[in-house]
Amino acid sequence: MTAAKRHHTVPQFYLRGFASGEQIATVALPGDRRFVQSVRKAGSETNFYTVPEAIDGPDVFEKSLSEIEGEAARIFALIECGVWPLAEEDRGTLAFFVALQVARGPDQRRNMEHIAAQMTRLEIGHGGRDGVKAWAKSRRGVDISDELAEKLWDQATQPGGPPIQVTALAHIQQMLELAKELLKYTSGRPWTLVRFDRRSLITSDTPVSLVARPDHDPAYGVGFMTAWGITYPLTRKLGLLMSDPSVWDGAVAVERVRAGEFDRVEDGTTKMEKFFNLHTALGASQWLYHHPEDEKFVPAELPEPTPVTIRMSGGEYEFSGEPTFGPRVDES
Repeated sequence: MTAAKRHHTVPQFYLRGFASGEQIATVALPGDRRFVQSVRKAGSETNFYTVPEAIDGPDVFEKSLSEIEGEAARIFALIECGVWPLAEEDRGTLAFFVALQVARGPDQRRNMEHIAAQMTRLEIGHGGRDGVKAWAKSRRGVDISDELAEKLWDQATQPGGPPIQVTALAHIQQMLELAKELLKYTSGRPWTLVRFDRRSLITSDTPVSLVARPDHDPAYGVGFMTAWGITYPLTRKLGLLMSDPSVWDGAVAVERVRAGEFDRVEDGTTKMEKFFNLHTALGASQWLYHHPEDEKFVPAELPEPTPVTIRMSGGEYEFSGEPTFGPRVDES
C-alpha cells in the first residue's frame, strides 16, 4: 500500500468542527493574509511523521495517530450529543489527546531544533576556535580537517547557532514522553464545558492555550504546572476550560478530580467567548482557523507569529574565539 504523505499536525476531524463542510477560513499571523482552504490542506505538512526505517512502514506513526484521533472523535461526538460529565475512561482518553496535541505540532519540533542549536553554539563557542576539532572528536567521534573545523566554527557561532534538523523519530520519542508528563496537568484539573449559542470560537495550529494567574509576572513564562487554567476549543460552539486545582489546597484527592466529580457545564457568554478566543490567538504559533462565517470573532489585535516558543534567557552570547574557561591553575 502507498504510504500516506500528507500528515495532519492538527487532526482533520477536529478542524471540521470549525469548518463549513470541508472549507475552513485561515488567518496567517499577524493577520495580514486571510483565505479559505480545504480542511485536508489545513494544519498539515508533507511526510511530517515519516520514519523511513520503521519496520511496519514509514507512515506507521501517522496510522497510530489516526487510531487515537478516532477514539477522540467518538468522545467529541458524545459531548456534542449532551454527554457531560464524561465517563472516567473517556475523560482520561480526552486528557491524553489534549496533552498529545501540545507535543505533536511543528512548533515543538522547531523548539527542539532551537534548543539543540543553542546548546551546540554554547559548547563550541565556549571551547574556542582551536577546540572545534577536539569537540568533534569527543562529541561525534570523528576527526575533521582544519578547513571543516573553521566552517563548523562559523556555523556554530552565528546568531541562532548551527542549522540543526531534528528527525521525525526523535520528535515522536520526545512527543510521547512530553504527552505522558503533561497528562497529569490536563487530567488533574476540574473541567468546565462551555456551550455557545450565538457566539463562536476560533482555533489555531496550537489550540491548547495556557492562562496565567492574575498575579503572574509577565517577565516569566507560563507553564502547565503554574498556569491558572488551560483552554481548548473543542468546536466552534464548545469550549473546554481546565481550571485551577489549587483552590482546594490539597483538601480534595486528585483521583476524585480525574474521575470528573467536579466537572460542570455552563452557557457561553460574550465575555467567555472573548476569553477563549483571546487566549487561542495569543497561544497560536503561525495560524488561526475559524468557520467562514465567524471572522467577527477573531480578535482585532493579533500577535506576531512565533515559530519558536521556547527561548534561552540571557540573549546571544558573543564569542571571541578564545576558550571561555581555561585550565585550572594551581595558584599556590
